[in-house]
Amino acid sequence: MRGNHRPPVDPKAPPARVTWAGLREAGRLLAYLLPYRRKFVAAHLCLLVASLAGLAFPFFTGRLIDGASRGLGGLSAGAGWALDPASINATALLLVLVLAVQALCASFQTYWLTEVGERSLADLRRDTYGRLIRLPMAFFAQRRVGELTSRLAADLSLLQHTLTGSAPQLLGQLVMLTGGLALITLTSGRLTLVMLVSVPVVIGLAVAFGRLARKVSFEAMERLADTNVVVEETLQGIASVKAFANEGYETARYRAGIETFIGVVLRGARYQGAFTAFITFAGFGSIVLVIWYGARLVEGGALTFGDLTQFLMYTMFIGGAIGGFVRLYGELQRAVGATQRVRELLREPPEEAGGGAPAAAAPDGAGRIAGDIAFEGITFAYPSRKEATVLRDLSLTARAGQRIALVGPSGAGKSTIVSLLLRFYEPDGGRVLIDGRDARDYPLRGLRAQMAVVPQDVLLFGGTIADNIAYGRPGASPAEIEEAARQANAHDFIAAFPEGYRTVVGERGVKLSGGQRQRVAIARAILRNPAILILDEATSSLDSGSESLVQQALGALMEGRTSVIIAHRLSTVRRADCIYVVKEGEVVESGTHAELIAQPGGLYRTLSELQFDRGEPVSLDN
Repeated sequence: MRGNHRPPVDPKAPPARVTWAGLREAGRLLAYLLPYRRKFVAAHLCLLVASLAGLAFPFFTGRLIDGASRGLGGLSAGAGWALDPASINATALLLVLVLAVQALCASFQTYWLTEVGERSLADLRRDTYGRLIRLPMAFFAQRRVGELTSRLAADLSLLQHTLTGSAPQLLGQLVMLTGGLALITLTSGRLTLVMLVSVPVVIGLAVAFGRLARKVSFEAMERLADTNVVVEETLQGIASVKAFANEGYETARYRAGIETFIGVVLRGARYQGAFTAFITFAGFGSIVLVIWYGARLVEGGALTFGDLTQFLMYTMFIGGAIGGFVRLYGELQRAVGATQRVRELLREPPEEAGGGAPAAAAPDGAGRIAGDIAFEGITFAYPSRKEATVLRDLSLTARAGQRIALVGPSGAGKSTIVSLLLRFYEPDGGRVLIDGRDARDYPLRGLRAQMAVVPQDVLLFGGTIADNIAYGRPGASPAEIEEAARQANAHDFIAAFPEGYRTVVGERGVKLSGGQRQRVAIARAILRNPAILILDEATSSLDSGSESLVQQALGALMEGRTSVIIAHRLSTVRRADCIYVVKEGEVVESGTHAELIAQPGGLYRTLSELQFDRGEPVSLDN
């Protein structure tokens, strides 16, 4: 049998009801076992043999006792099953052989089920992750990262444990239960009747308590999770806690949560204590009842000592099987819930499924777009907030190689425009055109492969600097990576590190400064060689020294490419070929910096006066 290891369980995820629909959902995941079906079947055959061998153990044990009883002259009536003392050694050897077969089968079963479980789980993880990263942005906008990672970790591990651990155990317990009931009935019908009258009462009460205990345990986990939230929030915002001198307040909040948790745990302990007292008295009392009645039958000659021993051992097997069913049912409940969550994820349609027309070649016939962009009468609201229209009949254009800038207050819709260009979302009305063709007519990944984004908050992955630059074009040579870094003004600071391009950047790039992360991101974009470049607040969080280096790198990057620039600092957009001023989802002004400055009372001119005439680095959000 497998070990007692249990996969992690989300304390916020209560067990689901076991229904036929839920079982059918779980059955669909059995397809992941098909490539390994031979070993899976062989493992269950070994399990069956091991279980049957286990049922033979009490029988041979009883025969040994009867043989000894006969040798001592203590054979009672009905001892026809007893062996001659000369056969005791042979019976013992046969019993050892049965145990050897059971051990060998258990060994193969454990190994094969572990192999099948781990390989099928790896396949399921791969498919689930592959589906996850291909889902549209609308999906991620409505899900928490912790929930999704839990599906890849706890839920899938629970499914693996159920398919290759709990399910085989269920089969083994079923063999033990049915075989044990049949054999105790053959041994003594009257004693079986006494056992069946007393034992189910104890088991029924145990099941009822088990449900109550699970309820209290779930409540305790919830309260403990609440205290963990306090710790997480406090440590994440430790600067704010200390700035407001709220250490005492947070300590009191945590203490209150702990006290609530302890109260729930102690309530469960009271239930546990009462049940322990009951099960000690009633459980052992029922055993005493069976032994007492069995002893009376032995005394009356209706049973032998070996039969009584055999009966008691089978009774323990039956009790263990019933107790196992209770535990396995709880695991089955959790597995059904995990199955539903994983199947929900696997049923989500990927981006390509909603991608419009089949793959179309780029207009220039060479597989590369020229970079003309046009938004025609775009209307859009996010799927999660359909009542709030973000863009209203918005139109703008950018010719190939042109630089356009989007400015306006926060929430005006600038980032939404970029999201539609990248086809993170599809417009509710109007069209996005690339080189005069509807963007939905291009293969999605092929279109995005010709775009690059340099964001305000650069996310670097936890590998080396070279790995992060090469993310723009996986498989790039070291020489190509270095050339991209030189063009991004990043080579000098990278070469200054002891390990150069092999320097590990740390989680999210924490070992690099903001300006260094920006230049790595620019190098990544240069290596990608996009036709369309998107700069989303690429310099707004940098100091003047870093901004100067980044601006030089951006100038080289934008050369000859269609560039869409989002900026709050107007100093970064003055050289744009066209500036679109966006307010409340509409383009209210457009033109060059000189043209917009010349418009009296215009929004752009007002913001420009704030930032340049007064010499204040005022953000457009103000």
